[in-house]
Amino acid sequence: MAIGSEGLMLAERIAHPMSLALSLTVTAMLHLNRGELEMALHQLDTTEALIADQRLPFVHEPKLLCGAALSAQGVFPEALVCLREGLAGMQGQTHLGLWGLAQLAEALARQSEHSASLLAVRGGLEAQERTAYRQWEADLRRLEGVALVGLNRIEEGQSALEEALRIARRQQAKSYELRAATSLARLWGEQGRRAAARDLLAPVYGWFTEGFDTADLKEAKALLAELA
Repeated sequence: MAIGSEGLMLAERIAHPMSLALSLTVTAMLHLNRGELEMALHQLDTTEALIADQRLPFVHEPKLLCGAALSAQGVFPEALVCLREGLAGMQGQTHLGLWGLAQLAEALARQSEHSASLLAVRGGLEAQERTAYRQWEADLRRLEGVALVGLNRIEEGQSALEEALRIARRQQAKSYELRAATSLARLWGEQGRRAAARDLLAPVYGWFTEGFDTADLKEAKALLAELA
């Protein structure tokens, strides 16, 4: 997040509208991933005003960002419409499309539409193999696991969650490691493996020294309290 803020300050200092629009959009995505909805919406509003004032093209598909924000608000029907329309209008922006498919899968899973969520994830994994763009690989695998568990395909779901954890660790992506560990620990807890679940999640949660007001860390802390 600090690097994103530095990029935004640099874009403001050099007064380059396109760079500023890009920095604002990426920072909004970071806030969305952290569950910081108010800050994300502020960045999106600022981006839209800048684009309108400077008559710039959108750096990223706006409906994807809008859909992700609506999903974070729990407004799922409208979120799903925006996400699907945004994905349909991607025009070859594969890297953002993978993020959009992950957002769609998450929103569908939270609506218990697990078959549709799995379909979105599989689309993302196929695109990833075509492009070798792996920034969201761990989270796509986690969402695959969540969807499979939701479909009562427990063994397959656990395998996908374990793979998500391995990928996140290999990439040293601590935020995605936390998400994967939380999902796997929740599954183990439901299976009665409470001690194993706690031993898995506690050290990942303990690695963090800041950001405890973000959605993922709050969720992990609440789960650890349940497993105590």
